[in-house]
Amino acid sequence: MNDTLISLAIIFSQLSLLAFGGGNTILPEMQRQVVEVHHWMPASEFSALFALAQAAPGPNLMIVTLIGWHVAGWPGMLVTSIAKFGPSSIVTIFALHAWDRFKDRPWRRYAQVGLVPVTAGIVAASAALIAQASDSTAIAWAITALTAAVALKTRIHPLWLLAAGSLIGLTGFGQ
Repeated sequence: MNDTLISLAIIFSQLSLLAFGGGNTILPEMQRQVVEVHHWMPASEFSALFALAQAAPGPNLMIVTLIGWHVAGWPGMLVTSIAKFGPSSIVTIFALHAWDRFKDRPWRRYAQVGLVPVTAGIVAASAALIAQASDSTAIAWAITALTAAVALKTRIHPLWLLAAGSLIGLTGFGQ
């Protein structure tokens, strides 16, 4: 158990410092570590935990806590949560101070312009990874594509999309 907790602490501390642009940018690496490297769960279970974390109220990275709980119970939940949110919070405090200090520098604007498309690309890769792991049928792929299109083209609240997905799942459609 101690080796597992140490592994969780190392993995999620590293991910904490890589989560530039938001937590979802680290999903591909998180999934790789949890599913492919350590074999703590299959990809379908990772996707299910991700869906549960997104549907639940609270931070969008609740998946970190759920993974810790799944792998090592309460101690795992505590370790993953502290490891994921602690290091990045400390770095953020220092970065915000420096960001304010250099607010009039031209390089700051250029850095922002360059980081936005990179962050968008990483988030898109995360979405593709989750879709690939969870969509096992053509109907599931169609539902994913339709949901993405509706989310992009309308102002429908995501909870309505989640509710629709739950109803589709309850019918057994797409299994």
